Amino acid sequence: MDQSRFIAKHVVNLPKSGIRDFFDIVAKMKDAISLGVGEPDFDTPWHIREAGIYALEKGKTHYTSNLGLIELRRAIGKYVEQNFNVSYAPENEVIITVGVSEALDLACRALINPGDKVMYHQPCYVSYSPSITLAHGIPVPVPTFAKDGFALTVDALRAAWQPGCKILMLNLPCNPTGGTCDRAQIEAIAKFAVEKDLIVLSDEIYSELTFEGLHTSIASIPGMKERTIFLHGFSKAFSMTGWRIGYACGPAALIEAMMKVHQYSMLCASIIAQEAAIEALVRGEDAMKKMRDQYHRRRDFIVRRFNEIGLKCHLPRGSFYAFPDISKTSLPEKEFAIGLLQAEKVAIVPGSAFGENGKGFCRACFATSYEQLIEASNRIERHVQNLAAKK
Repeated sequence: MDQSRFIAKHVVNLPKSGIRDFFDIVAKMKDAISLGVGEPDFDTPWHIREAGIYALEKGKTHYTSNLGLIELRRAIGKYVEQNFNVSYAPENEVIITVGVSEALDLACRALINPGDKVMYHQPCYVSYSPSITLAHGIPVPVPTFAKDGFALTVDALRAAWQPGCKILMLNLPCNPTGGTCDRAQIEAIAKFAVEKDLIVLSDEIYSELTFEGLHTSIASIPGMKERTIFLHGFSKAFSMTGWRIGYACGPAALIEAMMKVHQYSMLCASIIAQEAAIEALVRGEDAMKKMRDQYHRRRDFIVRRFNEIGLKCHLPRGSFYAFPDISKTSLPEKEFAIGLLQAEKVAIVPGSAFGENGKGFCRACFATSYEQLIEASNRIERHVQNLAAKK
């Protein structure tokens, strides 16, 4: 019996994650160094872990409201107002989700009608286009380029816009490029969104990891709160990837629509993770800043080494990813990445995993130890030299 004939048509052609392909290979290799999966090498700070343990000890093992613990929503409201200059009512404008990935999925499923078009900048995180497709929308990629530091420009938006576009999806700072936009650029994007009557889904999961300049949320621009869903979480800044805890803030009507989907699919996020998240927001700032300082140091090192090796690499203004240009090797990015993994046991992700505009690049996550980065860069240099010797 051919079970594949029962699979939904919009799922059959959905690509598998190019990141996970390499992660699975690395997991089986001895002495391999992974610069592949975007996960902090730091453990969750101990006081946050303790809050989760204490919640278990107190018997906090039950369901919460579909929207999440009101204590956490209040803490989020305070945190977002202090750090992003936009205020939300905890009672009906904040929802707790299973990571920011679920928040994005809920927004897509709550807003997209079949055939609606969704703009998103590319290269981008691997789930953006599939999330649109799974909600029966039509993805409309907007290219960004290394010459602009992979910042999204209004010129690119205008060139890509089509009739039927309903949503603009942003990820600033961006995975995989580390590109972001300054306030003037954000204001121009906001003006475009108003002009074209777009709802904005703004994924700001890397906002705390901004190294140059100040991060500006598009939701804080006058007139944008009413047409923006602000997406955020705890995985990156607080090193809480495995806790799977995120949130969305937005107009009450949109949050209620997302809650309807959430209550019939996930019901609620883990109460233990929610309790730990409260601790992260209330007392986690110092640990977060220490981790950010380490990422900043690692960024400066790995970008310098890529450029010394001859793989031109722009300086990412945020996130913990470098995005070097590997075209000097004359190899397609996937072939280069596979060859590097086989020859030197270093895993990086082909840029094409992040869309058409990622071709000719690879993503290297520098959320690993400084010592590992030194060794990885030496191995990469040796591989590039060996490739050059074979020409």
